[in-house]
Amino acid sequence: MSRAFLKDDIQAAAEFVPPRPALPSDAPNLVTPRGLRLLEAERAALEAERDRRVAAGDPSEALEQRLADLQHRLATAQPVQFDPAAGQVTFGALVEVERLGAGEGVRATTQRITIVGVDEADPAHGRVAFVSPLARALMGARVGDEVTLGERGTRLRVQAISAPVEAEDADDERAPAL
Repeated sequence: MSRAFLKDDIQAAAEFVPPRPALPSDAPNLVTPRGLRLLEAERAALEAERDRRVAAGDPSEALEQRLADLQHRLATAQPVQFDPAAGQVTFGALVEVERLGAGEGVRATTQRITIVGVDEADPAHGRVAFVSPLARALMGARVGDEVTLGERGTRLRVQAISAPVEAEDADDERAPAL
């Protein structure tokens, strides 16, 4: 087997770019102000990387495809600012929910989530896509309302609804790693 063939395989593997998160065909591309800033930062980083690679004589089809996908996502983005006056859970809301116990001796737990666009979703950091089952169950709920989630019937009570704290959002606004 030729060493060149192995090098090409390794380079192709390194060029693999995972697809953008799926957006259902019937859903608008809603983004929070933070989400839009992150997409724009990602575009700037990808354009800089593309320019660097072109100057070095090493263009990348995978990078061009990733940039094209991002450009499309930005072109269809619909920025939405959370309106606290709505008094209910809507896109962009920071929601504190209490997971209600399933019986005697089971302790309820509290969780804070922000309902965001699909590109901004990061459940490990409390950012849930608006198309997720959790966000869909919470949409329209008011403080004190109980909602049921999933087939297991997990019950959640809305404890608080507010705008995301900009200081918290700014902490992790960084250009994505390439």
